[in-house]
Amino acid sequence: MSERGDITRSASRWERLTDPSRLAGIDLARGLAVLGMFAAHLYAVPGFVWTDASTWGGIVSGRSSILFATLAGVSLGLVTGRSTPYEGERLGTARRRIVVRAALLWVIGILLIATGVPVYVILPAYAILFLLALPFLQLRARPLFLIAVGVALVMPWVQAWIDSFDFWSTPGGGDVGLLLGINYPFPVWIAFVLAGLGAARSGLRRLSTQVALVCGGAALAVVGYGLDWLAPAVPDASLWAAVWTAEPHSSGLLEVVGSGGFALAAIGASLLLCRTVVSWVVLPLRAVGSMPLTAYVGQLVAWAIAASVLLDRVGDLTGFRALDPFGLFAVTAVVGCTAWALLVGRGPLEWAIDAIARRAVPGRPRSGAADPRR
Repeated sequence: MSERGDITRSASRWERLTDPSRLAGIDLARGLAVLGMFAAHLYAVPGFVWTDASTWGGIVSGRSSILFATLAGVSLGLVTGRSTPYEGERLGTARRRIVVRAALLWVIGILLIATGVPVYVILPAYAILFLLALPFLQLRARPLFLIAVGVALVMPWVQAWIDSFDFWSTPGGGDVGLLLGINYPFPVWIAFVLAGLGAARSGLRRLSTQVALVCGGAALAVVGYGLDWLAPAVPDASLWAAVWTAEPHSSGLLEVVGSGGFALAAIGASLLLCRTVVSWVVLPLRAVGSMPLTAYVGQLVAWAIAASVLLDRVGDLTGFRALDPFGLFAVTAVVGCTAWALLVGRGPLEWAIDAIARRAVPGRPRSGAADPRR
């Protein structure tokens, strides 16, 4: 292999990561979401209280996974036309490929659950959310945001009723819950995906869109968390207590509003930061965000292997956290993803899933460079 060929390929991989047509801020937001989920898994994080700096690490709890789900909606928007939704056969091809991707994500999620790693794997829920988003892919930003608001206001009440079923406390109910990713309940979480899809349809390259995401998301966060702070104490067993809360992973109304707003603001802030020289400073984080599935799956596989070697059982969460693995996992992810992006290119799982989906559903090839106004 010639030296000129090696240099050419290295340059092309560098250009892929730094291509102006690529939304660097979305990669940054994905990278932050992935590392936030690492921290939520590997630390016993405290409850977040904004007036107590010692608890600020708790910001990752719940919010990282909601950011991840909102970014799933953004990704769906980016692969189906950005600000101008695909139509006709092109949209049909995109939908069928998304179905294939969802099936593959679900299988990967079930395999990760089978390792016994003591976390709630998000991929089965992710797969179901992809399928639920299919009917909305042809919509533009305004109706998507309106539907997301409606879902956010109504479905926490429905989910609280579903959660009250005795079925979920049975062995069979527990298994079904794992298969459906019910700890990330799709009846509620589709609101985050639709909000992310709406953001993608709004033209993420526009400064006005980025500022609107920060301001609108921050306002929602203030409303959600502010109402939670002001809410009077209510009996824990009541429907009101289950819904009127911003507790992480509760899928309560105030969590949906507050953490959904936080996710939108984080996406907008990441896009704004990457309009500056900061984009180069955070390139390693962007590399993680360019292959979030590989980083997420790699973390859980490495966890399963390390725990099986170092501990009596893979499911010993307290014992594994006592090893203080977050720093090693985070540094390995950042260094490994950066090296892979620059030396090889696209993340291996991202490449494999895309290749399988394109092989399974032939169709119109990917268009050229994206319109920089979108």
